[in-house]
Amino acid sequence: MEENNEKVLRTAVITGASRGIGRAIAIKLAKSGINVVIGYAGNSEKALETSNLCIEEARKNGFEIETLTCQADISTQEGASELINASLDKFGRIDILVNNAGRTMDNLLLRMDEEHFDKVIDTNLKGAFLCCQLVARTMMKQRFGRIINISSVVGLHGNAGQANYAASKAGLIGLTKSIAKELGAKGITCNAVAPGFINTDMTKVMTEDAKKGLMSTIPMKRAGEGSDIANAVAFLASEESSYITGQVLGVDGGMGC
Repeated sequence: MEENNEKVLRTAVITGASRGIGRAIAIKLAKSGINVVIGYAGNSEKALETSNLCIEEARKNGFEIETLTCQADISTQEGASELINASLDKFGRIDILVNNAGRTMDNLLLRMDEEHFDKVIDTNLKGAFLCCQLVARTMMKQRFGRIINISSVVGLHGNAGQANYAASKAGLIGLTKSIAKELGAKGITCNAVAPGFINTDMTKVMTEDAKKGLMSTIPMKRAGEGSDIANAVAFLASEESSYITGQVLGVDGGMGC
Protein backbone atom coordinates (compact mmCIF):
# COMPACT_ATOMS: atom_id res chain seq x y z
CA MET A 1 0.00 0.00 0.00
CA GLU A 2 1.37 3.41 -0.90
CA GLU A 3 2.19 5.41 2.22
CA ASN A 4 0.91 8.95 2.54
CA ASN A 5 3.33 11.85 2.22
CA GLU A 6 3.19 15.60 2.79
CA LYS A 7 1.89 16.25 -0.72
CA VAL A 8 -1.18 13.99 -0.73
CA LEU A 9 -3.09 12.78 2.31
CA ARG A 10 -5.48 10.15 1.01
CA THR A 11 -9.04 9.76 2.27
CA ALA A 12 -11.17 6.63 2.05
CA VAL A 13 -14.93 6.32 2.44
CA ILE A 14 -16.13 2.87 3.49
CA THR A 15 -19.82 2.07 3.72
CA GLY A 16 -21.01 -0.50 6.24
CA ALA A 17 -17.80 0.01 8.21
CA SER A 18 -19.02 -0.29 11.79
CA ARG A 19 -18.21 -4.01 12.03
CA GLY A 20 -17.22 -7.16 10.15
CA ILE A 21 -15.57 -6.87 6.76
CA GLY A 22 -16.10 -3.10 6.64
CA ARG A 23 -14.31 -2.61 9.96
CA ALA A 24 -11.41 -4.79 8.82
CA ILE A 25 -11.08 -2.71 5.64
CA ALA A 26 -11.18 0.59 7.56
CA ILE A 27 -8.44 -0.57 9.96
CA LYS A 28 -6.24 -1.89 7.14
CA LEU A 29 -6.39 1.40 5.23
CA ALA A 30 -5.85 3.43 8.40
CA LYS A 31 -2.68 1.44 9.12
CA SER A 32 -1.32 2.78 5.82
CA GLY A 33 -1.86 6.38 6.92
CA ILE A 34 -5.15 6.97 5.15
CA ASN A 35 -7.92 9.10 6.65
CA VAL A 36 -11.06 7.01 7.04
CA VAL A 37 -14.75 7.83 6.81
CA ILE A 38 -16.82 5.18 8.57
CA GLY A 39 -20.26 5.00 7.01
CA TYR A 40 -22.86 3.10 9.01
CA ALA A 41 -26.60 2.51 9.09
CA GLY A 42 -27.55 2.48 12.76
CA ASN A 43 -25.04 1.29 15.37
CA SER A 44 -23.17 4.42 16.47
CA GLU A 45 -21.40 2.57 19.30
CA LYS A 46 -19.85 0.05 16.89
CA ALA A 47 -18.93 2.86 14.47
CA LEU A 48 -17.10 4.70 17.26
CA GLU A 49 -15.27 1.48 18.15
CA THR A 50 -14.12 1.20 14.55
CA SER A 51 -12.97 4.82 14.60
CA ASN A 52 -10.91 4.33 17.76
CA LEU A 53 -9.36 1.13 16.41
CA CYS A 54 -8.38 2.89 13.18
CA ILE A 55 -6.63 5.69 15.08
CA GLU A 56 -4.87 3.25 17.43
CA GLU A 57 -3.62 0.99 14.63
CA ALA A 58 -2.47 3.95 12.54
CA ARG A 59 -0.43 5.29 15.48
CA LYS A 60 1.22 1.90 15.93
CA ASN A 61 2.45 2.29 12.35
CA GLY A 62 3.64 5.85 12.92
CA PHE A 63 0.69 7.71 11.35
CA GLU A 64 -1.61 10.37 12.78
CA ILE A 65 -4.83 10.06 10.84
CA GLU A 66 -8.31 11.54 11.21
CA THR A 67 -11.58 9.69 11.06
CA LEU A 68 -15.20 10.61 10.56
CA THR A 69 -18.22 8.52 11.52
CA CYS A 70 -21.33 9.24 9.49
CA GLN A 71 -24.75 7.64 9.88
CA ALA A 72 -26.56 7.55 6.56
CA ASP A 73 -29.02 5.41 4.64
CA ILE A 74 -27.08 5.08 1.41
CA SER A 75 -30.01 3.34 -0.31
CA THR A 76 -31.51 6.81 -0.83
CA GLN A 77 -30.18 9.80 -2.75
CA GLU A 78 -30.48 11.93 0.37
CA GLY A 79 -28.57 9.50 2.54
CA ALA A 80 -25.79 8.85 0.03
CA SER A 81 -25.39 12.60 -0.51
CA GLU A 82 -25.18 13.15 3.23
CA LEU A 83 -22.31 10.65 3.51
CA ILE A 84 -20.31 11.96 0.56
CA ASN A 85 -20.88 15.65 1.36
CA ALA A 86 -19.88 15.17 5.01
CA SER A 87 -16.69 13.45 3.85
CA LEU A 88 -15.82 16.27 1.46
CA ASP A 89 -16.64 18.93 4.05
CA LYS A 90 -14.16 17.41 6.50
CA PHE A 91 -11.36 16.22 4.24
CA GLY A 92 -11.79 18.15 1.00
CA ARG A 93 -11.22 15.06 -1.15
CA ILE A 94 -12.18 11.41 -1.55
CA ASP A 95 -9.55 9.14 -3.06
CA ILE A 96 -10.95 5.71 -2.24
CA LEU A 97 -14.55 4.53 -2.12
CA VAL A 98 -15.32 1.07 -0.79
CA ASN A 99 -18.94 0.04 -1.30
CA ASN A 100 -19.26 -2.59 1.41
CA ALA A 101 -22.72 -1.92 2.90
CA GLY A 102 -24.97 -4.91 2.45
CA ARG A 103 -27.90 -6.78 3.86
CA THR A 104 -29.58 -10.16 3.43
CA MET A 105 -33.27 -11.04 3.58
CA ASP A 106 -33.17 -14.66 2.46
CA ASN A 107 -36.04 -16.82 1.29
CA LEU A 108 -36.90 -19.21 -1.50
CA LEU A 109 -38.06 -17.60 -4.74
CA LEU A 110 -41.71 -18.60 -4.34
CA ARG A 111 -41.82 -17.27 -0.77
CA MET A 112 -39.85 -14.07 -1.19
CA ASP A 113 -41.75 -10.83 -0.59
CA GLU A 114 -41.35 -8.09 -3.16
CA GLU A 115 -40.50 -5.71 -0.33
CA HIS A 116 -37.60 -7.91 0.77
CA PHE A 117 -36.31 -8.13 -2.78
CA ASP A 118 -36.42 -4.34 -3.13
CA LYS A 119 -34.73 -3.64 0.22
CA VAL A 120 -31.75 -5.86 -0.58
CA ILE A 121 -31.35 -4.42 -4.07
CA ASP A 122 -31.69 -0.85 -2.77
CA THR A 123 -28.95 -1.25 -0.15
CA ASN A 124 -26.52 -3.55 -1.91
CA LEU A 125 -26.74 -2.28 -5.48
CA LYS A 126 -28.55 1.05 -5.64
CA GLY A 127 -26.58 2.35 -2.67
CA ALA A 128 -23.31 1.53 -4.40
CA PHE A 129 -24.51 3.19 -7.61
CA LEU A 130 -25.46 6.38 -5.77
CA CYS A 131 -22.13 6.59 -3.93
CA CYS A 132 -20.18 5.94 -7.14
CA GLN A 133 -22.12 8.61 -8.97
CA LEU A 134 -21.54 11.15 -6.23
CA VAL A 135 -17.78 10.59 -5.89
CA ALA A 136 -17.09 10.36 -9.63
CA ARG A 137 -17.04 14.11 -10.23
CA THR A 138 -14.63 14.70 -7.34
CA MET A 139 -12.33 11.91 -8.46
CA MET A 140 -12.38 13.19 -12.02
CA LYS A 141 -11.22 16.62 -10.84
CA GLN A 142 -8.44 14.96 -8.85
CA ARG A 143 -7.51 12.75 -11.82
CA PHE A 144 -7.24 9.98 -9.26
CA GLY A 145 -9.65 7.53 -7.69
CA ARG A 146 -10.05 3.98 -6.51
CA ILE A 147 -13.53 2.46 -6.37
CA ILE A 148 -13.82 -1.01 -4.88
CA ASN A 149 -17.19 -2.77 -4.77
CA ILE A 150 -17.66 -5.70 -2.40
CA SER A 151 -19.55 -8.31 -4.40
CA SER A 152 -19.76 -12.02 -3.46
CA VAL A 153 -19.09 -15.50 -4.78
CA VAL A 154 -22.90 -15.74 -4.74
CA GLY A 155 -23.01 -12.98 -7.35
CA LEU A 156 -20.93 -15.16 -9.65
CA HIS A 157 -22.60 -18.53 -9.06
CA GLY A 158 -25.99 -17.87 -7.42
CA ASN A 159 -27.36 -19.54 -4.31
CA ALA A 160 -30.68 -21.15 -3.47
CA GLY A 161 -32.74 -18.95 -1.17
CA GLN A 162 -30.80 -15.80 -2.06
CA ALA A 163 -32.25 -14.61 -5.35
CA ASN A 164 -32.32 -11.00 -4.13
CA TYR A 165 -28.81 -11.06 -2.62
CA ALA A 166 -27.28 -12.88 -5.60
CA ALA A 167 -28.95 -10.46 -8.03
CA SER A 168 -27.61 -7.47 -6.10
CA LYS A 169 -24.06 -8.84 -5.99
CA ALA A 170 -24.14 -9.83 -9.66
CA GLY A 171 -25.37 -6.33 -10.43
CA LEU A 172 -22.35 -4.89 -8.63
CA ILE A 173 -20.09 -6.75 -11.04
CA GLY A 174 -21.84 -5.22 -14.04
CA LEU A 175 -21.71 -1.80 -12.38
CA THR A 176 -18.00 -2.25 -11.72
CA LYS A 177 -17.14 -3.12 -15.31
CA SER A 178 -19.23 -0.27 -16.71
CA ILE A 179 -17.67 2.33 -14.41
CA ALA A 180 -14.20 1.03 -15.28
CA LYS A 181 -14.90 1.67 -18.96
CA GLU A 182 -16.35 5.14 -18.34
CA LEU A 183 -13.77 6.52 -15.91
CA GLY A 184 -10.53 4.76 -16.77
CA ALA A 185 -9.21 7.64 -18.87
CA LYS A 186 -9.62 9.95 -15.87
CA GLY A 187 -7.18 8.06 -13.67
CA ILE A 188 -9.94 6.22 -11.83
CA THR A 189 -9.98 2.46 -11.42
CA CYS A 190 -13.01 0.42 -10.43
CA ASN A 191 -12.75 -3.19 -9.31
CA ALA A 192 -14.75 -5.69 -7.31
CA VAL A 193 -13.83 -8.13 -4.58
CA ALA A 194 -15.94 -11.28 -4.35
CA PRO A 195 -15.68 -12.85 -0.88
CA GLY A 196 -16.56 -16.46 -0.27
CA PHE A 197 -17.47 -17.86 3.15
CA ILE A 198 -16.10 -15.29 5.61
CA ASN A 199 -16.45 -15.37 9.39
CA THR A 200 -18.77 -12.43 10.15
CA ASP A 201 -21.88 -11.70 12.22
CA MET A 202 -23.87 -12.53 9.09
CA THR A 203 -22.48 -16.07 8.89
CA LYS A 204 -22.58 -16.72 12.65
CA VAL A 205 -26.35 -17.27 12.49
CA MET A 206 -25.97 -20.19 10.08
CA THR A 207 -26.62 -23.69 11.40
CA GLU A 208 -23.70 -26.06 11.87
CA ASP A 209 -25.05 -28.30 9.12
CA ALA A 210 -25.17 -25.36 6.73
CA LYS A 211 -21.60 -24.39 7.65
CA LYS A 212 -20.37 -27.94 7.12
CA GLY A 213 -22.08 -28.07 3.75
CA LEU A 214 -20.39 -24.86 2.68
CA MET A 215 -17.02 -25.95 4.00
CA SER A 216 -17.16 -29.05 1.81
CA THR A 217 -17.19 -26.79 -1.26
CA ILE A 218 -14.04 -24.88 -0.23
CA PRO A 219 -10.77 -26.44 -1.43
CA MET A 220 -8.87 -24.77 1.44
CA LYS A 221 -11.31 -26.32 3.94
CA ARG A 222 -11.64 -23.24 6.11
CA ALA A 223 -13.57 -20.02 6.31
CA GLY A 224 -11.91 -16.73 5.50
CA GLU A 225 -11.49 -13.75 7.79
CA GLY A 226 -12.32 -10.08 7.35
CA SER A 227 -8.59 -9.39 7.11
CA ASP A 228 -8.42 -11.52 3.94
CA ILE A 229 -10.88 -9.19 2.24
CA ALA A 230 -9.20 -6.11 3.68
CA ASN A 231 -5.84 -7.17 2.23
CA ALA A 232 -7.38 -7.50 -1.23
CA VAL A 233 -9.06 -4.10 -0.95
CA ALA A 234 -5.83 -2.46 0.22
CA PHE A 235 -4.04 -3.78 -2.85
CA LEU A 236 -6.74 -2.53 -5.23
CA ALA A 237 -6.64 0.86 -3.50
CA SER A 238 -2.88 1.19 -3.89
CA GLU A 239 -0.57 2.56 -6.56
CA GLU A 240 0.58 -1.00 -7.25
CA SER A 241 -2.81 -1.73 -8.83
CA SER A 242 -2.89 1.36 -11.05
CA TYR A 243 -3.20 -0.69 -14.27
CA ILE A 244 -5.90 -3.01 -12.94
CA THR A 245 -9.51 -2.03 -13.54
CA GLY A 246 -12.82 -3.70 -14.32
CA GLN A 247 -11.73 -6.90 -12.59
CA VAL A 248 -13.37 -9.21 -10.05
CA LEU A 249 -10.96 -10.61 -7.46
CA GLY A 250 -12.31 -13.74 -5.80
CA VAL A 251 -11.23 -14.17 -2.18
CA ASP A 252 -12.96 -17.44 -1.49
CA GLY A 253 -10.48 -20.20 -0.65
CA GLY A 254 -11.10 -21.70 -4.08
CA MET A 255 -14.92 -21.87 -3.99
CA GLY A 256 -15.10 -20.28 -7.42
CA CYS A 257 -12.68 -22.70 -9.06
